[in-house]
Amino acid sequence: MAGSNGRQKTVRDMILSLGLIGIAAALIYVFIPHDDSAPDIKRVDYRVELLTARRAAAYPVAAPEGLPKTWKATSVRFDGANFDAWHLGFHAPDGQYVQVEQSTQKPSEFIDQATQGGTATRATQDIDGRTWTRYTGGRYDALVLPGKGSTTVVAGTGSLRQLTEVAQALKMS
Repeated sequence: MAGSNGRQKTVRDMILSLGLIGIAAALIYVFIPHDDSAPDIKRVDYRVELLTARRAAAYPVAAPEGLPKTWKATSVRFDGANFDAWHLGFHAPDGQYVQVEQSTQKPSEFIDQATQGGTATRATQDIDGRTWTRYTGGRYDALVLPGKGSTTVVAGTGSLRQLTEVAQALKMS
């Protein structure tokens, strides 16, 4: 009988300890601030990089003109040392992502990178007199426009309508 009293104390102490740990965890959860809202995505101004790319690139660099202000440019870069690679990323009004990519890299390699593994479909789309090929199956859906010496890709998580909207707004110069 002497041994059972010691076991009851041990079990009771363990239950009390777990209860105190639970109370401490609940207090930490209540008093430490946590924000579940979407982060504020900063808009970038890409005009300087666009001018630089248009002066340096071996092809007409594409950038949208006339997109509504609800489209936020979020990333921009030009790498003249690496296939004259141009990138311009946008946060769409519904939170999706759409990017414009251009490069002089071998088209098959570049398209695979820009679409993140997409493959060509048989569907094409005429946008402002240019024939774009639809790509799907990768991380991004895409519209691809082969050019003379460069390839243009409009890709992202956005809908085909959003990809088309950006492709329609592209001005190449």
